[in-house]
Amino acid sequence: MKKFLAVLAVSALALGSGTAVAGQEISNDLSRCAAGKGPAVLVSVRGVKESTGRIRVQSYPATGSAWLAKGRWLHRVESRASAGNMTFCVPVPAEGSYGIAVRHDRNANGKTDIREDGGGFSNNPSINIFNLGKPSASKVAFQAGPGVTRISINLKYM
Repeated sequence: MKKFLAVLAVSALALGSGTAVAGQEISNDLSRCAAGKGPAVLVSVRGVKESTGRIRVQSYPATGSAWLAKGRWLHRVESRASAGNMTFCVPVPAEGSYGIAVRHDRNANGKTDIREDGGGFSNNPSINIFNLGKPSASKVAFQAGPGVTRISINLKYM
């Protein structure tokens, strides 16, 4: 019973109902998005400006308290940038509502350089000075099903 309660508590935290989530960095294993697998999100990142730096893809629960909150991401996949389009597979803990954030760290310094780096979000919401590049959870939310959900994210640069 204790083990069941521990698993239940971890699952609740992963879905964003707790106060903290320990994110997991994973490799870009496209086999997780093969036919019959899931739940997972196959993310097509479009418009990578150049083959320098790193691309980071992070999944979050699509809740106001978790979306883009420090340390609240579920999975992070990072890879060398390749100009044009790139594909990532991001597993999700269960069917539900999620948001995906993508950043192209062009100089691979681990910091967001507004004038250099590119970024994008699930559902490709408009980004402007008023929302400071942080659209609301409701604008990025999509439903992941039991299998593989496919989405496309268009990167934007200054």
